Amino acid sequence: MTAGDDVLFTELTGNGGDLGVITLNRPAALNALNHHMIKQMHANLRSWEKAKHIKAIIIRAAEGRAFCAGGDLRLTYQYCLKQDPAMTDFFREEYELNRYIFHYPKPYIALLDGITFGGGVGISIHGSHRIATERLLFAMPETGIGFFPDVGGTYFLPRLVEQIGFYLGLTGTRINFADCVQLNIAQTHVQARRLPDLMVALAACEFTHDARAAVTAVIQQFSEPVQEAKILTEYAHIKSAFLQTSMEAILQHLQTNPHPLAKATIEQLEKKSPLSLKVSLQALIRGAQLNFDECMQQELRIATRFLLGHDFAEGIRAVIIDKDQQPRWQPASLQAVSIAEVEKYL
Repeated sequence: MTAGDDVLFTELTGNGGDLGVITLNRPAALNALNHHMIKQMHANLRSWEKAKHIKAIIIRAAEGRAFCAGGDLRLTYQYCLKQDPAMTDFFREEYELNRYIFHYPKPYIALLDGITFGGGVGISIHGSHRIATERLLFAMPETGIGFFPDVGGTYFLPRLVEQIGFYLGLTGTRINFADCVQLNIAQTHVQARRLPDLMVALAACEFTHDARAAVTAVIQQFSEPVQEAKILTEYAHIKSAFLQTSMEAILQHLQTNPHPLAKATIEQLEKKSPLSLKVSLQALIRGAQLNFDECMQQELRIATRFLLGHDFAEGIRAVIIDKDQQPRWQPASLQAVSIAEVEKYL
């Protein structure tokens, strides 16, 4: 076993190969990712990719409320205030890790138990297998802190059914495990108490020539049905708004819609950074036409520009540091965000 304070790496002995197990180990910080964790995870995944005795990877979290609540925003805030170039390195290496997971040749199994936001989505959803427990709470809340849905969000969100990824990415709406399974954000539901048994079963299974299919077959033995998810039924009432290609048009559609969800969605959007909303929408639209690697290149360009701007640091201040929930966005309205300004980010 190798270990750091924040992330642990173990190997679970098995038949026909062992499992490499990553355990996120910052429960008091909701397992928020710091630079050290990202570097260590990337290094160990490289080592395990080459190791013939490792047949699959499992990523999980230490017992607590979260799988991973995202990046370490307090650290990000300090970097932003100092305009420290190390912050660009953090995002570049985080996105390189996301890309590496997307292309990882061995089964990569994420056990999503608890809060899974932002950066936590990036180290899980791009793997081959995503398992939701009944405690999963998923969100991409970046527009609420003056940022955009990154870590591959511009790739996977536009590919969700019914344009619902645009709704999730722009509003930051939180959804539960049943919603995630219905949207294929997670592929199946396994009860949290059965995760240790699932790991034992995966270790005991001697994978055939198709390792991913073998993993799927084992997981299905532990899979539980989910209750009917209401996410798509509710979203259908406002779907037409998120077919639009500008934030002004989205809000116009919502304002003429009498359904209660339309009013609630307007209230959500009005709290977000106007600049973030406009940049995010265009990044999602473009991401629908890009492959994964191209999306990650686009995201690094956008992130670099947000790091040099006002709203990202201000959003973290208002939500995380001072917690006054009163961000002073610049510009303060959608109308004041020009097309030229959005293009600078893209």
